[in-house]
Formats: sequence, structure tokens, C-alpha cells
Amino acid sequence: MRALKTCIRAALVTGALASAVAAGSVATAHAQSADHIVAGGTSTTPLAKEAAGLPKVSPSQLLKLAESQVGVRENALGGGTKFQAWYMSSPRAQQTVARDGGALADYANAPWCDMFVSWVGNQLGIRPVLGWDAYTVAHARWFAQNNRWGTVPKPGAVVFFSWSGSKSIDGIDHVGFVIKDNGDGTIKTVEGNTGNGVVEIRTRPTSSVAGYGYPYYTANDTA
Repeated sequence: MRALKTCIRAALVTGALASAVAAGSVATAHAQSADHIVAGGTSTTPLAKEAAGLPKVSPSQLLKLAESQVGVRENALGGGTKFQAWYMSSPRAQQTVARDGGALADYANAPWCDMFVSWVGNQLGIRPVLGWDAYTVAHARWFAQNNRWGTVPKPGAVVFFSWSGSKSIDGIDHVGFVIKDNGDGTIKTVEGNTGNGVVEIRTRPTSSVAGYGYPYYTANDTA
């Protein structure tokens, strides 16, 4: 049995990036308030402008696709998933290699929790308002920079975990999607690269959550 792999970064990320990220840290004081909703937002924001031309996708539609991937697993080398293959073929991979160092081929067996999250958004056509990355810290920072970061679990939110219990973006280890708040100090999630390198439904304590990124959904779920 292979040990649980966390997604603190793709394997190719260098120490130089860590220093750069720390230097450019976005203070959590700018995080969204606790009553921040997942779908929609201020119509004049850059993400709102991006959303105007995108397909209509609600949180439940995203979760349906994410949950349909349950059971997809990596090979013995930690690779072989369609999420890694897609990311390597995307222009984003070239950008993150330039940012982080290493080589494109390094993504083949790299931790893929954030590649899974990014793949789901791309498949639905809402990648510009969900973000895409292989490095969880950088993805969380993208949400914070776009004022889509907060502390309330909402269905369809991107949940960022820190196994140490840190609430700092720099301490993030792993990422997935919130399915629901269980109301008992835990959340139900769907995550890639969890357990022994598989997509699974999990129940997680909120004490291990560093924060939530709120995609700018282009449609709301009806009650």
C-alpha cells in the first residue's frame, strides 16, 4: 500500500519558488467574510466579466462531474491518470514549468489533487473562474487575489487542507471540492489523489481546512 500523498506542490517545484511565494503572500486579512456565497458576485469584478461569456454551470453540475470520477486511480509510479495527461498537454503546464522550474515530463508522476480540481473546471468550460494549477498554494493564492477566499464551507467550493491545522495559505497540503457541510464540525468532499492515489468521497474535520476558494459560478442551483 502506498502512503498517502499530499499535494503541497507538484514534485518539480523548487525552493526558489517557495521563497518567491512567501515574499508575495496575500494577507488573509483580505479574505472574504463568513457570509460569502459561492455563486456570483459583484458584476464589475474581473471574474464577473470572464463569467459573462462562459457556459452556465452551477455547483451541483460541477459536483456531479467530480463525483463521476470516483474510483479513478494512479499507477504504481504515481502517474497514469487522465488528469495528469491533460495538465501536461495544457498551456498552463508550460506556464507553471516556467514559474516553478523543472520539466514538463515531471508532471507525469507528480501529485495530482489540484490537477483533478483544474480538470473538472476545464471540462465544464469554467476554468477562467475556477482557476487552474498543479500547486495548491498558488491556486489558493489566486482565489485570495480575486477576493474569492473565505472560511465557510459551501457546496461547490474548492477546499484547501493543511494537515498541521494551519490557516495560512503557505501551509496548504491538499485540495478538493466541498459536497456539503455536515453541520457537526466535518465536511463531505470529493478529492483526487487521496487515500492510495485515487478519487474518493471523504469526510474531513473542518479543523484541517486552511480555507475555501469560491469559484465564480455562472448559474445557481434552484432550491
